[in-house]
Amino acid sequence: MTTPDPRGPVLEVEGLRKTFGDVVAVAGVDLTLHAGGALAVVGQSGSGKTTVARMIVGLERPAAGRITACGRDRSRPARSARERRRRGGEVQIVFQDPYSSLDPRQSPASAVEEVLRLHTSLDAAGRRGRVAELAGLVGLDERQMAAAPSRLSGGQRQRVAIARALAAEPRVLILDESVAALDVSIQAQVLNVLADVRERTGVAYLFISHDLAVVRQVTDDVVVMRGGAIVERGPTARVLDAPAHPYTRLLRESVPRPGWRPARRALRAGQDDELKESR
Repeated sequence: MTTPDPRGPVLEVEGLRKTFGDVVAVAGVDLTLHAGGALAVVGQSGSGKTTVARMIVGLERPAAGRITACGRDRSRPARSARERRRRGGEVQIVFQDPYSSLDPRQSPASAVEEVLRLHTSLDAAGRRGRVAELAGLVGLDERQMAAAPSRLSGGQRQRVAIARALAAEPRVLILDESVAALDVSIQAQVLNVLADVRERTGVAYLFISHDLAVVRQVTDDVVVMRGGAIVERGPTARVLDAPAHPYTRLLRESVPRPGWRPARRALRAGQDDELKESR
């Protein structure tokens, strides 16, 4: 088996499609994420972005299309525990809710150490050292790593979730609205942690988000989804500063600014007019 090119794509999605009954949730999506890169998938609720993430990580099965991670086809569910472990060592995901993503009976240190037991050959001493290293990477101290999750803030819990995902040493980390539940100050702290982790480890990020400010801060490229399909893609700065598609312009204009006051009827009428132009 050939070793994936460390400079090439670590994730490729081609013609991805998903239906739920008669509803088409994802319609022919193509994505490419390069090693060490950061790609955002943005859109409003119902656009299909989270369904794409769930298919990539194996929580949903595509109706059609191909998913290639680290040079291997993962379009179909893993057939064995060994295959699931191997896939977990390539792609990990951090979910939105830091309050439900951790076992309340397990300390952060134990949660991270459990992943190390599954995905590495480290002995007990080596695992303890690696737990401490990962805690430092995400800005958590020994006391916080020994505490019950209920004693931690939302930002601290999300840092634990990131450390736990990184313990598998993935080449791709999917972040599904992973800072959306945090207040602005804590959100900024977690984003700084993610930027530092990317620089130090070379992990590639796939951000699933509706927050354009977050996307601008931490990603290189962006794709915009509407109704299950991609309507625009390109470098993050270009797409956000000079969007070509009416839907992308609506997303940008919906971001509150100083002095902004919603005029609901006018806004709704304007949205209807712009979206008609895009059809």
